[in-house]
Amino acid sequence: MSKRDIVRQALLGERPPYVPWAFGFTQEAHEKLAKHFNMHDLEPVLHNHILTVADTYGFFTEMGNNCYRDVFGVVWDRSIDRDIGNVRGQVLPDATLLGYTFPDPHDPLFYRGIEAAIDQYGDRFRIFNIGFSLYERAWTMRGMVDLMIDFLDNPAFVHELLNTIADYNIAVINEACRFDIDAIYFGDDWGQQHGLIMGKRTWREFIYPVLKRMYEAAHQQGKYVFIHSCGDVDELFDDLIGIGLNCFNPFQPEVMDVHTLLQQYHGRLAFHGGMSTQRTLPYGSVEDVRSECRRLIQSGSEGGYLFAPAHAVEGDVPIENMIAFIDEMQAQPGFRDSIGTS
Repeated sequence: MSKRDIVRQALLGERPPYVPWAFGFTQEAHEKLAKHFNMHDLEPVLHNHILTVADTYGFFTEMGNNCYRDVFGVVWDRSIDRDIGNVRGQVLPDATLLGYTFPDPHDPLFYRGIEAAIDQYGDRFRIFNIGFSLYERAWTMRGMVDLMIDFLDNPAFVHELLNTIADYNIAVINEACRFDIDAIYFGDDWGQQHGLIMGKRTWREFIYPVLKRMYEAAHQQGKYVFIHSCGDVDELFDDLIGIGLNCFNPFQPEVMDVHTLLQQYHGRLAFHGGMSTQRTLPYGSVEDVRSECRRLIQSGSEGGYLFAPAHAVEGDVPIENMIAFIDEMQAQPGFRDSIGTS
């Protein structure tokens, strides 16, 4: 059975031969691992089960002074955050789209390298990632404070902006589905450490109907739907399931009871994440990391779960703790039995 098949089993809530995984690392953490293993490409060591074949949030042009401009015209300052950065200025200083032109969703740049990645890691579950897919794309263009004001003062503009972003994303989805991929992965943070950024009423009025359009576009192409949304957002799970969500990430144990939710939503919603990146990985012992891994494996063993750190592993995580969760996942008997046969 291939890694691709095992992920599909888990997504359907069926018991896989072992709990599959997909690890992500920031640049700093990746550099630590690369030095430890003496190799830059870590995939032969990590044995990830998910292959992200593209990521349309970026394609940055260097501007100097640690600033980069993305394809939407947003400027990101990477003086502190080397991986993405902090937004500088506003692409939309006023509550209007007049004069603004979206990128071309058919630009070959967005799909470059997909076939080569599949050729190299064809046994893995293939995901096309649309980062900053809706609310995040809107606030990076308009500015967080102004967008929050617009929800109240300029609701017609917000509806237009979000639906225009969705039109663009749906065109990207249709183009991406020319390739042999399995899922569309939407990135869109809605949560804080406690509750939603904009509140559920606003989320349901503005964001929910637009998500429904995008999820339907993915399902019409026969693809699974994943969402990455940081924070305390479990109050939205039933709504998201109702419009076709198949898998939720990052599944943060600091803001939700991951073990209870795995049981509560088994067969209805799969989860990807679960390992604490705020507490256990940076501050716990090696045994703390191993213990948390084992508990997550146990809770997810019946299906509906893909193991991962709750977010990209940061550079402040000790290398010993990184090795601990990698080893624990690969020590699963079912995985060891499958090496060389998938």
